[in-house]
Amino acid sequence: MDINEAIQLLNTTLQKQQPALFSSSWIYYQTPQVYHYVWRKVKTPLGDIDWDAVVRKLDREFQKRWTQRRPKKVKPYRNIREVRAVLKPFQEKLYIFIAPADPDDRMFRDAISIALVRLAQKGNIKAQQELIPLLRFMVDQWIELSPRLRKWKGYGDDVEDKIKSCIRLYRFTGTFIGYLFRTLEYSGWGLKPLQAYSLDDTVSTNGDKRRIENVVQDMETNEIKIYERNQCQF
Repeated sequence: MDINEAIQLLNTTLQKQQPALFSSSWIYYQTPQVYHYVWRKVKTPLGDIDWDAVVRKLDREFQKRWTQRRPKKVKPYRNIREVRAVLKPFQEKLYIFIAPADPDDRMFRDAISIALVRLAQKGNIKAQQELIPLLRFMVDQWIELSPRLRKWKGYGDDVEDKIKSCIRLYRFTGTFIGYLFRTLEYSGWGLKPLQAYSLDDTVSTNGDKRRIENVVQDMETNEIKIYERNQCQF
């Protein structure tokens, strides 16, 4: 048996039985030959069973049904060697967070993300520190280019908090990159757009008065305010 045969058998069994959810335990009892193949042959660089590599190859409808019990509490630790071991197969592919060229690049980007996410979920702080800058650059591009995420512009700290939350909560709902995008999209619906403006903008109808002319200083508190339309605005 090779990986393709294992995936085909697992897909066929899932199609026949249609479980609402399934896990590694379900695979063990329903397709033991698949379980034993994965246990022997499909490993992460750290020697753990790489169930993510299996689930990514399943039909999309079954990817969403995957569930895996995880420890409720983990003890944080720092281990850069684990991070290097996880990244070693992808070291020359890190550019894809900036400019993925094709579907293969996007597949590798997700594989890198999930590998670091799983390590961070085990408690390795270094994995999160490695992953967040990669994701942040990508997310900033999304916010700039995608109308669906434009409301996040100006919410830099909240964006990073949301990325950390996705790293912590991700189980398997398709790709991690897709999960991150959808989370930002849905949680962005309630955000109030932040308007940026220049003090050189004109504020009168005939264009003869600039916003900077309304800047005042409170003599008691020394606060700088913009006085406009009978209101003080910060």
